Amino acid sequence: MSTMPARIIHRSIDRNWRDVYAFAAAPENMPLWASGLASGLERSGDDWIATGPLGTVKVSFVPHNEFGVIDHTVTIESGLRVYNALRIVPNSDGCEIMFTLLRIPGMTDEQFEADAAHIAKDLAALKALMEA
Repeated sequence: MSTMPARIIHRSIDRNWRDVYAFAAAPENMPLWASGLASGLERSGDDWIATGPLGTVKVSFVPHNEFGVIDHTVTIESGLRVYNALRIVPNSDGCEIMFTLLRIPGMTDEQFEADAAHIAKDLAALKALMEA
């Protein structure tokens, strides 16, 4: 098995990393900035359920932690599981938010670029919320 191509998409945010982490890690807040989850998330045991362009998806988050990690796995109706690495890293008085986009097998160049643009837009929305 070979590794998938990856791209790190990030934004600097002029706000303390702990504030950004507290807001961004709350599944209830994600529809405010993560457009793929704009329909909202509903708790289902330890996981969360969302309905969107890919149908009904299950989102499983890592536990809250002291490292700014908001990694989560999205399982779509077909059973495909997509691991999403999302990190908040201190940067002086502000922080960096970084998303690792993996290019899953079968994804075209156009789909990969569209996903990257979508994530960049979402991180810009989070930045705007956090700096308001």
